[in-house]
Amino acid sequence: MENPISVLDLFAGAGGLSQGMHEASPRFDVVRAVEKDRDAAATFALNHGEGITYQGGIEEWLREETVPSVDVVIGGPPCQGFSTLGKQDAEDERNTLWREYAETIIRARPKYFVLENVAVFAKSPQFRDLTDATGAGGLLSDYSFEWSVLNAADFGAPQARKRAILIGRHRDMPEIGLPVATHNREDHVSVGEVFAGIPHSVGPSLEDRRMKIDGREHRGAWASRELHVGRDYADISLRRFAEIPPGGNRFDLPDELLAPCWRKHKSGSGDVMGRLHLDRPSVTIRTEFFKPEKGRYLHPFAHRAITHYEAAVLQGFPIDYRFAGSRTAIARQIGNAVPIPLGRAIGRLLATAFSVDAVDALPR
Repeated sequence: MENPISVLDLFAGAGGLSQGMHEASPRFDVVRAVEKDRDAAATFALNHGEGITYQGGIEEWLREETVPSVDVVIGGPPCQGFSTLGKQDAEDERNTLWREYAETIIRARPKYFVLENVAVFAKSPQFRDLTDATGAGGLLSDYSFEWSVLNAADFGAPQARKRAILIGRHRDMPEIGLPVATHNREDHVSVGEVFAGIPHSVGPSLEDRRMKIDGREHRGAWASRELHVGRDYADISLRRFAEIPPGGNRFDLPDELLAPCWRKHKSGSGDVMGRLHLDRPSVTIRTEFFKPEKGRYLHPFAHRAITHYEAAVLQGFPIDYRFAGSRTAIARQIGNAVPIPLGRAIGRLLATAFSVDAVDALPR
């Protein structure tokens, strides 16, 4: 195998982006990952090796450790402060974490870096600050970047999820552009294709397991395929599910099954209490996919929400990918992850920059 391509994964989560890149090329070698969430850090360690993950905030990590020199820095700073979901807050302190990301680039001196975030990030003050930083005299003046909003479904994910993808390069490195879509609307991978073979019936609960990873006790571990468990629904929920046809939603419910707030609001999102369409990609899988009232998360025809396993499949996780934490914590890890097929497309593109031909073409 050719020489490894060293990677530093910031805001690493459950490791979706690292997993996609590794699937693109085994040359990608994550030498350090930084993740604040305790359970997500354990999941990363389970799948990418113990001793790699720093469990803590990036601010603490920059104070406590020497940043390694690497070929590639990847990561997606938290986006809640300027997400289109909920109330936007331009002053949310999480929005400033891009500065720690930039500080890491300065110290690590990577050849390339990847930053992913919600699509609206491109309209945020943080994006403008990052653009200014790569200008003449800026903190990152040795770098330039290209960006676009990419839909994971265009890269083989069975999920319509749009993310702002920014790929930066040191000005000494060749331009590589951005990943080119491999699928068009007519050949998008559908929910039905990836759910084929998954039993409609589900298990009652996760068995209680405990383990130690990176010296800390955690719940787990469970492989993705073991997360095919259901919830106990109230009778009114089951009656609602039974009334919603394929592709339907709350607007299909008879008056006696409507929640009071739905009676008052006849407009609004048609995804609430909606069934996934069998013949198209899913909607964006978010952290509360197990709650039908949060979006179009009902199974295409079974009278239940999708399971954690099904959500992981829609994100592209392998069936043997292992997760740590409570069911709520695991749902958060799955919902926050970069879809594996999108990460794979990014990895394939970056790998070309480290090919023998590309290296030989660099100015001497």
